[in-house]
Amino acid sequence: MKILITDIHHGNGGGHVTYVLSLLRGLRGHCDLTLASPATGRLFQQAQAMEGIRVLPGLYTSRPLTLVKEVLRLRRFLARERFDVVHVNGSADHRHVMLARLGLRHRPAIVWTKHNTNKVDSVGNRLRARLGTDLAIGVSEYVAAQLRASAYGRCPVHAVHHGVDAMFFAPPDAGERQAYRGSLFGALPDDAVVFGSTGGTDLEKGWMLLARAVAALPAPQRRRVRMVVAGDPPSASTLAELARLGLDAAQIVFPGLVKDVRPVLGACDVGFVLSYKEAASYALYEAMAMGLPGLVSDAGGLPEGVREGAEGWIAPAGDLTALTQRLESILHEDKTTLARMGASARARIEAAFSVPVFLRRMEEIYREARSRVAVGGDGRR
Repeated sequence: MKILITDIHHGNGGGHVTYVLSLLRGLRGHCDLTLASPATGRLFQQAQAMEGIRVLPGLYTSRPLTLVKEVLRLRRFLARERFDVVHVNGSADHRHVMLARLGLRHRPAIVWTKHNTNKVDSVGNRLRARLGTDLAIGVSEYVAAQLRASAYGRCPVHAVHHGVDAMFFAPPDAGERQAYRGSLFGALPDDAVVFGSTGGTDLEKGWMLLARAVAALPAPQRRRVRMVVAGDPPSASTLAELARLGLDAAQIVFPGLVKDVRPVLGACDVGFVLSYKEAASYALYEAMAMGLPGLVSDAGGLPEGVREGAEGWIAPAGDLTALTQRLESILHEDKTTLARMGASARARIEAAFSVPVFLRRMEEIYREARSRVAVGGDGRR
């Protein structure tokens, strides 16, 4: 199958880019793959290093004259290359592909993945749903339900959860775990419980709410808690608020942007993602794959990864009182219970959120989309 994958990100791109990279790594050798994304982005740069992937600079500008030139160039490319499927991942690339495909004799199927929880009721979305989408994907059941309730409900809609590499994200042994904890916190008391997030330091990720919940605990419990939050260094105002809460550098650590999150997660007892809105979370799935129970908010697709009391805990998004109570109950659990829940979390990843499961579903979807689009007189699909 011949597939073009498009993306719009010029910079890091976060989980959106991780998603596309997973597709490229997993499907090369099975499919003829081309990526068209901005040359200034992490996706373009990392994909260039992969064998078996054709990587081309793709721009998806909104300025009218530039847009017309880009669409005409893309139209000629689609007509020449005769792709079976074009997989779009944003609104701008989706618009360009829709316009470029109009009237083509050989019409590739267009598959769109929605990566966020934003509304899809705009005029642009309605046009793309009608003229430029043959199949839509939500990265969680929550997002898929949004799509089914919108103009995209005219075509098949599937929920396909992210897949993580459970071989790469594996639980550390006791010696590694001790070394990771020591490198972040130094010597820790035996009853310390480390909560970790690799989802970034954006305040919408909810980690500050956890810090406030820690500060609200009775002193004996508060002293037991450590936090580690990987991502961009927090602002001076954020650090000042932490100081007002009585949380210092010994209790909450910011390791910065890390290339390999395993030493961060390997130091933890619990992984957390407490976002105020979230379609799905690689940070959660990676923590679970490493054998950590997950503490999540009930925002968006987050509760789909964790079953309450089995792989972790679910708290109402933005509710400080409820989160503080949940934190107290976690601190009453013994380490054996946390380890058991972590093992359950890893088993859930392997069964439902692993790379092989993700890739199998995506190949099925590409075949379904291709079968829905009849093309030119040569009968090819």
